[in-house]
Order: sequence, then C-alpha cells, then structure tokens
Amino acid sequence: MAATSNSVRRSTVLPVDAARWAMWTFVIVNVVIVEALFVSAGSGKNGVLTVAKFFGLHAALLMLFQLLLVARLPWLDRRIGMDRLTVWHRWVGFTLLWTVLTHATLVVLGYATLDDTSMGKTFVALSGVVASLLGMWAAGIIVVIGVISTRPLRRRLRYEVWHGLHLLLYVALGLAFVHQLEETTTFTSSAFAEAYWWILWLFSFGALLTGRIAMPLWYNAYHRFSVAAVVPESDHVVSVYVTGRHLDKLPARAGQFCIWRFPGHNHFWLANPFSLSAAPDGRGLRLTAKAVGSTSAGLRNVPVGSRAFVEGPYGAFTSLHRTRPGALLIAGGVGITPVRAMLEEQTAGDVVVLYRVRSEADAVLLDEVRQLVALRGGRLHLLTGRTTEGAPPFGPDSLHRLVPDVTERDVYVCGPPAMTAAALAGLRQLRVPSRQVHAEKFGLA
Repeated sequence: MAATSNSVRRSTVLPVDAARWAMWTFVIVNVVIVEALFVSAGSGKNGVLTVAKFFGLHAALLMLFQLLLVARLPWLDRRIGMDRLTVWHRWVGFTLLWTVLTHATLVVLGYATLDDTSMGKTFVALSGVVASLLGMWAAGIIVVIGVISTRPLRRRLRYEVWHGLHLLLYVALGLAFVHQLEETTTFTSSAFAEAYWWILWLFSFGALLTGRIAMPLWYNAYHRFSVAAVVPESDHVVSVYVTGRHLDKLPARAGQFCIWRFPGHNHFWLANPFSLSAAPDGRGLRLTAKAVGSTSAGLRNVPVGSRAFVEGPYGAFTSLHRTRPGALLIAGGVGITPVRAMLEEQTAGDVVVLYRVRSEADAVLLDEVRQLVALRGGRLHLLTGRTTEGAPPFGPDSLHRLVPDVTERDVYVCGPPAMTAAALAGLRQLRVPSRQVHAEKFGLA
C-alpha cells in the first residue's frame, strides 16, 4: 500500500490539548448555567428537597455528558482517543450513580419529613406518581449498570452480555428525560430553563445518534465495503483485505482502528476492534488479527466477496500528534499492526522500532516491518525471551541503552496491558515529556 505524507507538528498547542480545553469549557459553561438555574428557581418545599433538586439537576447534566463521551464524535476521538474517552466515561458513570442515589434518597427523605411519615411509606406513595415512578425506574437501571460495571462482575461477564445490559442505559436516559420533563420546578421553571434543557438534550442525543448510528450507516452505504482477500500470516494470525468504493474519501490514518463486522459469517453483534495493519491508500484497508477468541479465530473462514460492515476509523494513535523529528515505536505481539501501518508514512526524522515477542516465530508481520524500517533508514530491535529472563526489556536502563536519545523523540506504545504499563513506567522514569508519549490500549473497553 502506498505511503501517506505527514509532517511534524510545529504548533505549540497540541490537538489533544485543544480538545481537552474545548471539553472543559463546555463542562464549565454548562455547570455555571445549571447553578444559575438552580438559584433562580428558588428553594423547594423544605431544605432537604432543595438539596435533592440540586443533585437532580447535576445528575441530568452528568447523563448528557456521558452521551457525548460515547458518541464517537470524530473531532474528539481523533484528538483524545477512544481509550481515554472510555476511561472518562467510566468515572463519570460512577459519579452519576452516586449522584442519582443521593438525589433519590433525599427526595424520599424530604417528602417523609414534609408529611411526617416513614421513608418506606413515602417511597410507596411516590411510586404512585408518574413523574416519580419514571425517575425510580431510571435510577434502578443506572444502579444495575453500575453494579455490573464493577471490576469483579465485569470480568465474569462475557463482553456481549455486559454490552447488551449496558445498552439499557439509553432506556434510563429516556426515562430520566421524561421524568425531568414532568418535574416543572426544574424543566420549565422559566422560559430560558425550558429552552436550555431542550437544546442540551437534543444536542446530546443528536451527537449520539450521529456518531453511533448515522455516520456508520452512511459510510457503509457510501463505501460498500467487501472482503477482497483473506491471507493467513501464520498458524494463528490472518490478514483480511477489505475494498470498497471511494475509499480515497474515507478519513482514515495509519495507526487507527475500526470495529469490524462480517454479516453472514458472524452474528451482527459480534464485532471486534482491529487496527489497520497497513496505511490507507485510497484503494483498500487491511486488518491483521491473532486468534484469541471465537470471532477473531474465525476470520480465516470469511468468504471472499462477502460484505463487511466497518465502523470508524477511530483512535488518536496517529502522526497527528507528532511533536519531535525522531520517533520511537514500541510494540508488543499483535500490537505491531498499527506500528507497521505508521512505518509507511513519510515523516521527518529517523525511526526506531522496539518489537517485543516471546520468540521470533511469534513476531507477526516481521518481514514487512524489517523491510519498511530499512526503507526508512531506521533501526529495528527484536526483543525476545520471557520477561523473567534477564533485565526488564522496558526498564529505564534498557530503554536508554537501546535508544540513547529517547527523551528527544515522540514515543508510540501499543501492546498488551502489562507490556504497555511497563513501557510507560520506564519512559516516566527516564522523564520523557508526557506530551511526547502516545499509548494505545490493546482492546476497546
């Protein structure tokens, strides 16, 4: 595949910083507006209900921010990356959980105090009110999703099961919207408040529908992706070549990944994120996968000529974030695929590749990587052996020995979580500036 041309960024403002500032500005502006609406609406029927309303308003704002974090908007995704957005989504989700529980508890306590009765009787009475009942259902769904998202339970559930249950969050959001609509003290306390909440809800849901549904459907209808070839790279690794129409207009970059589905071969809900293992050339795309699950293991049986449904491209693991002339590319196992694609780009400066595998036989696409490194005039270090053997391959001493000028380079790291964590720790100890370090987790959630 033909190489693409990119240059080192000279601007002092990195794309990731611009995106973060935009997000923080959005959050701060909306928090200020919500605080003003809370104050202007006046107090509730008692002090407890006033505090409950405060938490309810901020719960609504957190829900809408959650939608934006998972909307997969291209401008944010290509600058911040889905990995980081997913981490933020997780922490905002747990914040939302406790905010909703606090709001619900204070509502029941406030009305129990107002009516001088028990919280149990008050809860039953409130469940007979449509607005309150909708809020209870929404809160119940959010609690369930929060529980199954805790690490002990999350690890026990298959991804498809967890993801299917997680989709109930959209039901909770719909219930919460109607709940807020029925609560006239917050949604329609003034003409400005009503206009603000309608605009914010429509914007958030619109962003979600655009990024998660409209854009993927449009891309697939326009490009009509199909399987051009299936090439086994080894006993456990296979490359799938995908072609289509007008691929020169697909906004894909080397280092990014797509979410791939092959209708007719697997169920539509069985999808995997695979990096592009070759730089996009306007004529085709290539993914290279190792058989680690039923979906990836079955890729070698995908019929040539069959349709492919492609979501993306996603990810910020690209040369868009280059700040220095030289680059160090660190890969582990099949994490070499985005690195191999980036090697096809014509960028300034020299390149060094550290490729970590147990043995040379496990090195996916090794011949292609060697050829591309040689064409670039770079250096390739194949790091083999077990982690317990010898010095840690990504310890500060090892990194400095292999790449003495590591602090003067952009560093890209992609591989299994343990390897990525070790490499990042070594880079921190060497005091490589964080703005020069770019890491991609090997997986989605």
